[in-house]
Amino acid sequence: MKWLDGRRPDPKPCREKDLGRFEITIRDGQARLGKLHTAHGVLETPCLLPVINPNIRTIEPREMWDKYGIQALITNSYVIWKHDHLKEVALEKNVHELIDYPGIIMTDSGTFQSYIYGDVEVGVEEIVEFQKNIGVDIATMLDVFSRPDMTYSQVEDAVDETIKRAAPSLETAGSTMLNGPIQGGIFPELRAKSAIGMSKFDFTVHPIGGIVPIMEQQRYKDLAKIMLVCKSRLKPSKPVHMFGCGHPMLFPMLVAMGADLFDSAAYALFARDGRLLTPWGTEKIAEMTEWPMITPAISGVTPAEVRALPKSERTEILARFNLEITLQELSRCRQAVRDGTIWRLAERRSHEHSALREAFLWLVTNPAKSSMEPIILDDISASKEIGEQKGRWEENWEWLLNAQYTPRNGCETWGGIDTHHRPHIVMARRRLFTRWRSTSPGDVLVLHGAPAPWRTKVGDLIERLVSQDIEIMVLTPLGLIPWSLEDLNPWAQIEGPD
Repeated sequence: MKWLDGRRPDPKPCREKDLGRFEITIRDGQARLGKLHTAHGVLETPCLLPVINPNIRTIEPREMWDKYGIQALITNSYVIWKHDHLKEVALEKNVHELIDYPGIIMTDSGTFQSYIYGDVEVGVEEIVEFQKNIGVDIATMLDVFSRPDMTYSQVEDAVDETIKRAAPSLETAGSTMLNGPIQGGIFPELRAKSAIGMSKFDFTVHPIGGIVPIMEQQRYKDLAKIMLVCKSRLKPSKPVHMFGCGHPMLFPMLVAMGADLFDSAAYALFARDGRLLTPWGTEKIAEMTEWPMITPAISGVTPAEVRALPKSERTEILARFNLEITLQELSRCRQAVRDGTIWRLAERRSHEHSALREAFLWLVTNPAKSSMEPIILDDISASKEIGEQKGRWEENWEWLLNAQYTPRNGCETWGGIDTHHRPHIVMARRRLFTRWRSTSPGDVLVLHGAPAPWRTKVGDLIERLVSQDIEIMVLTPLGLIPWSLEDLNPWAQIEGPD
């Protein structure tokens, strides 16, 4: 990826009538490319909002705009509010001047600080008013964080309180765009309640909150469940933000499920510990002889040379590496959405990490029929759940399937058994099963043993048989299809071994 040199022009504000509008430009199932219109430019999604701590700037915000072309970032309004030297500058000038960044600025409200340190000292309306006064583009209401170790009743109280705070927060925000976070812990019915309740208000963005401790514990299956139940109940006209999610390994799966915005301080936090973000997981520089990937940040230096640097210099280089890898993976996701292959990318990435593979297989695996069904014979069987909730929450999976557009350009790349579970292929097979009916009551002839195109290989034979009372079928890697559909995707063009 080529980074920019020199100073980049400041963004132009969107048209006044478009402020806060989110338009979807390209779709691949539930994945989408979009544009969010703001006073400091039009934000193209899916994208990353790097977290900026006003007190500790590992990479300067201005450089993020000029060099990396980052359109938006996120900083914490509670941190600014609590430190007088930051608060005075932000109120006298604005938050853009405070951190020297011309693009879109989103602010958090202090909810995450309440998770880390305990209760925050600011009021619900007070923090929204402060965000408005310092000129942020997208503010965040003060919601109540739901930890995964909280009881059902505790989480329900948090959900109810967050919904209760929505109306006064929006009234205080006025014309300032406002985030309406979705909470609910690990309880699907409470996540659904939160999503439905918050959707009744006119928020600009819906962040899915309370997921940082789940990601820290690598509970990616729970993350997939949360995403599925929340996204299927939110308005498609509103962008969805995965609050605190910034590991590139997770992007393909979450983008495939409809995520639009990501934010994280991981690029800097991991760098301080000598850890590198990659599309397949996290690596430690202490164990490296060679770089896992080459980016401009580490061009011309070896891991050993970087290890020998003072900590501040080493941290900056690794933070740049992490940021560059993160931006690369999101670029890859956007192109996959354009190409109609985002699910294939998620499928491929799922093989890189066991916890991610578990999450992906849960998405595409039917529930176990009973507790007696073997569940340890292979990875597909092991993904089946038993008990009251069981497999994939069928109504939410149907939401994902129903968004699929099955006619596609290009060939279908064979990826083993996973290929059968790609949503657009599941829908193509379902539509064939429900809509096609045989017109011949006689015998059935099944053609198999040769790759497509079948018409050029056995067309003459078929012409002699069509006049007879025979139903001709073709056995493809994706199942049986009638001869009349042999030249249609996804069956006609499958790239893989013969």
